[in-house]
Amino acid sequence: MPKRPNSELIDSDNPEWTDADFALARPASEVLPELFGPQAAQTMLKPRGRPRAEVVKERITIRFDADVLEAFRSTGKGWQTRMNDAMRDWVRAQSTL
Repeated sequence: MPKRPNSELIDSDNPEWTDADFALARPASEVLPELFGPQAAQTMLKPRGRPRAEVVKERITIRFDADVLEAFRSTGKGWQTRMNDAMRDWVRAQSTL
């Protein structure tokens, strides 16, 4: 049995798009210059957020002994970077043997 839509969630000012609406849609890069001018559109379309790093780090899950973590954490802000640097130094030392 199909679920009835929640009348509190229906927004008559912003109805769900139909296939016809999607067919008529245009990218913002085409529409904004017509509406606001090329210079304003360029500003609005400028990428936001943090720039991509040259060296991308990989997120993993790893367990360390509590005393090792406390030693790094006690050094203050940036302890994760210092831990990464310490591990990099270890890798370099091992590769020269």
